[in-house]
Amino acid sequence: MRIGLKGPERLDRPNYPPIALEPAEVSHESGADAWTYHAKDSATGASVVLHLTREACSDPVIDPTSAPRPASGKYTFRASVDHAQLSPMKGCARIATELFPKINNQPDEADDTDKKKPPAPTITNFKPPVAVAYLNAAGAVILNRGTVRKTVAPSGTELALSHDGKKLLYTRSDSKTGPDRTIVLYDFDTGKSQDLVHGYVRQPFWSPDDSRIAFLKAQDRSWQVWSFAAAAPEAATLFSPQAVNSLHGWTDGHTLLASDMQSAYWLSSENSAQTVLLSDIYGSAFQIMSSDAIRVHPLNPDLLLVSADYATAPTGAPKDAMGLTAGFLLYEVRSRRRTMLCPPDQWGRAAEWSRDGLQVFYTRVVSGTSPTFRIFWDGTGTQKYSSGSWLVIGQ
Repeated sequence: MRIGLKGPERLDRPNYPPIALEPAEVSHESGADAWTYHAKDSATGASVVLHLTREACSDPVIDPTSAPRPASGKYTFRASVDHAQLSPMKGCARIATELFPKINNQPDEADDTDKKKPPAPTITNFKPPVAVAYLNAAGAVILNRGTVRKTVAPSGTELALSHDGKKLLYTRSDSKTGPDRTIVLYDFDTGKSQDLVHGYVRQPFWSPDDSRIAFLKAQDRSWQVWSFAAAAPEAATLFSPQAVNSLHGWTDGHTLLASDMQSAYWLSSENSAQTVLLSDIYGSAFQIMSSDAIRVHPLNPDLLLVSADYATAPTGAPKDAMGLTAGFLLYEVRSRRRTMLCPPDQWGRAAEWSRDGLQVFYTRVVSGTSPTFRIFWDGTGTQKYSSGSWLVIGQ
């Protein structure tokens, strides 16, 4: 928790986006060196209370990624934080003016010029993708790795790039009138393609170590999750008998996230399935469709990135050719905290995490085109990334 001149300004948690806070009133306990700070979560409006006491406090846990601490691990303050949507937090605190920007109360001409510039991004340690795949304006499947660009196929959908960025899965339609499809594997090094499975199949995903592939297969008039070893597609077996509409990827080496029109399911080969109602994830602002995408943060399985069409769109939100408005949000499963990430003046779909988990890449409708944009997970740094659409990330 960072306390500025007006009160609490920001709450940071490992592997979650920072929470911006709006400071409110501060009270001092008479006869004691203790203060109570009030604030509001800027994204959700939840109340936040920080109680700070001047007393010796020792914290033996040293996080090498955190701000510098005194060598002794001893601090001058004890702190407790209560966020209405999160678990209570306790710890130590110290005066650390070096963590805050320089304060200049005498603005000059240079300051006025700086105010006209857009704010600097708050995320600076991100890593740009090394390998990506996408559809170009003509619908062709393109794979970029480093500076090399290859055309994979004249058409395709449901792209999934391996974690090393060298192998691409995509779905090819085999019938103009029926649902027959083929899941195809393309190898970047050899430039060759291989048909893996045929029939009523879709939505392939690589496991975290790229050793297995999961996909949806129609069985007895319902879609179910199947999987196979990447080297043995002919040995595909049923992963779960749960009937679903959509597959969203692996959360770990033995668990897959899927959904129907009511719930999201964490289907596991080792444990019983976990279920969360989609209405809890989406809230009232979004409508549930089988074309929605839910992506698990690469470092934090509790954090979901959800792309869907609005049920109640923000004022001024643009529409696509079908008259629909779309956006994406972040959802924390344990705390049920939901925050909007898509800018309200944009149409955004097919949002995907970068491998470092600090960036989100999404397809945006702009003047009849569908380029890919990037935004940091805290809502800053929005900019165009590529002219392609439906982008997926490998390395």
